[in-house]
Amino acid sequence: MPDKKPHLEVHNLSKSFRINHQIGGYLSLRDQISGLFVKGKMQSEEFYALKDIGFEVSEGDSLGIIGRNGAGKSTLLKILSRITPPTKGRIIVRGRIASLLEVGTGFHQELTGRENIFFNGSLLGMKRKEVQSKFDAIVDFSGTERFLDTPLKHYSSGMQLRLAFSVAAFLEPEIMIIDEVLAVGDAEFQRKCMGKMQDVSQSGRTILFVSHDLDAVERLCRKAILLQQGSIASQGMAGEVIQKYLASGGSVPPGSWPLAGGMLLKALSFADNSILSGDVLPFEIELHNTNDEKPDLTDLCLLFYNYKKQRVAIYDLRNFFGNFQWTGNRISYRGVIQRFNLVEGEYQVGLFYGIDGKHGDLYEVVKLQVKRRPDQFKVNPYDLQYRGFVDLM
Repeated sequence: MPDKKPHLEVHNLSKSFRINHQIGGYLSLRDQISGLFVKGKMQSEEFYALKDIGFEVSEGDSLGIIGRNGAGKSTLLKILSRITPPTKGRIIVRGRIASLLEVGTGFHQELTGRENIFFNGSLLGMKRKEVQSKFDAIVDFSGTERFLDTPLKHYSSGMQLRLAFSVAAFLEPEIMIIDEVLAVGDAEFQRKCMGKMQDVSQSGRTILFVSHDLDAVERLCRKAILLQQGSIASQGMAGEVIQKYLASGGSVPPGSWPLAGGMLLKALSFADNSILSGDVLPFEIELHNTNDEKPDLTDLCLLFYNYKKQRVAIYDLRNFFGNFQWTGNRISYRGVIQRFNLVEGEYQVGLFYGIDGKHGDLYEVVKLQVKRRPDQFKVNPYDLQYRGFVDLM
């Protein structure tokens, strides 16, 4: 009997963008007004988000896609989901694809939860009778029964995620593509999702999973690929690829990190990047606004990740919003975590933000080394299922 062909084949896939730069940098008001009548000089360059990507995923396989911010992970998934076309290359897909790339993908905000289940099923090419046979299981898993006849625009992001994942998992597409969106859900639902994805994989369907949680990737995925600057740096068994990623070390180069609403994170720093567990930890954060109007900043938290990219602590900054003062187009804030009670180890610090109704995470902005106090007892690593969040307030 001949071998089955892969569910997914990617050959020499590339995606490039044209970036324009205005020569001469920032202009004064007089220069901008005079520039209305003189065509400004522009310089452009070609930027490759992905370059010559190639891999195969067999039926029933689960592939983890890992890498730092800007490595090309989300661009790859958008191309595979047919949201954006590649610049060059070839993709062969054998079967239906269900994509869960961000909250609300494939849903209509004006339709009810019930209508969206059938709407999403029709997008997958399923008949109404097929969707109906899975309907009760979808609703039960998502826990949204009370709100089925409520328009989706009134759902919280967590409720939308639960419904979207349930639809994608129970309507049985041959290929499931899942981005970091699962991080929006609560811990209990994340555990349910991981268990369901393992069941999906064992049933012969294919999973592509992007996550900064390397422990989740290692538990769910048999194979993995590591993306660096748009190219595949390593591919093979998940454990081996993760070890290469961890060994590569380093942090994101300093500069500006785009957020939302025209805002940039310009600086996130600590008074000392090496402290003793339990010490006071002063920090400074600086945000810039690139628009004329001030955006609505609703959420801001520091996120702490351990060496396996698991989020282990959150420091909520919303209580200090009254102390955030705008100076022109800039917000600068100095704060102090009174007792930083994380155990010894190296941590990556990122940022969760909510601006103009849009939310997102930044990873690996700065490193923090925590050392054990001489009088502190030794703490051994614990299993993922027992982890919780540390209150740093």
